[in-house]
Amino acid sequence: MAEGISGNIEKIQQRIEAACSRCGRDPAAVRLVAVTKTVSVDKIREALAAGVTVCGENYMQEARAKIGMLPAAASWHFIGHLQSNKARQAAELFDLIHSVDSLHLAHALDKAAAAAGKLLRVLVQVNISGEQSKHGIDPRETVRLVREMSECSHVRVAGLMTIPPLLPSPEESRPYYAALRRLRDDMAGLLPGSVSLSELSMGMSADFEVAIEEGATLVRVGTAIFGTRPRPGI
Repeated sequence: MAEGISGNIEKIQQRIEAACSRCGRDPAAVRLVAVTKTVSVDKIREALAAGVTVCGENYMQEARAKIGMLPAAASWHFIGHLQSNKARQAAELFDLIHSVDSLHLAHALDKAAAAAGKLLRVLVQVNISGEQSKHGIDPRETVRLVREMSECSHVRVAGLMTIPPLLPSPEESRPYYAALRRLRDDMAGLLPGSVSLSELSMGMSADFEVAIEEGATLVRVGTAIFGTRPRPGI
């Protein structure tokens, strides 16, 4: 087996396949999002060469510098907290935004996507744990927000995202991931027919297998690929 980043990716793909096998899912239904926050361009190139097709960035300035230096074939997702004054850059740079949690932000992205001449796919971030320190909409308000966002002409809601509390063991994250899946399923009959919440972005390096078992379609993995985060910088 290869070592370093390539070997890490191979191991993660094997773990994704094993998790899918345990719960009877097709591994093709789960996509690995390599979290490249603070990761050098050279290391990202290495990950892309090893089969990564989706990169996730948290900070707009860092992302803009990197994206211009990397192959256009890579798909880029914005996974951090997004302020509405960065909507134009987000719409230009990214294929999927994981962290929309207000109608104000959705409208800003809709306007920016229209100016960019593109249809922008987004996920609604849900604060499933109710932590005050977490971004995301209250689960009870999610249906309303998705309904209102469905009226946007250049933004399409593709699913939901959540970040659970920092917990000692992966299994302790399971109730939060199960709750997001149930919320998505419960919403199905309450939304316009044009809305399909097919994506669930949940699970990180420590617990992505549990997230897959609970229905994740996008797992955000950084440390398990690139190791401990270096200091910010490219």
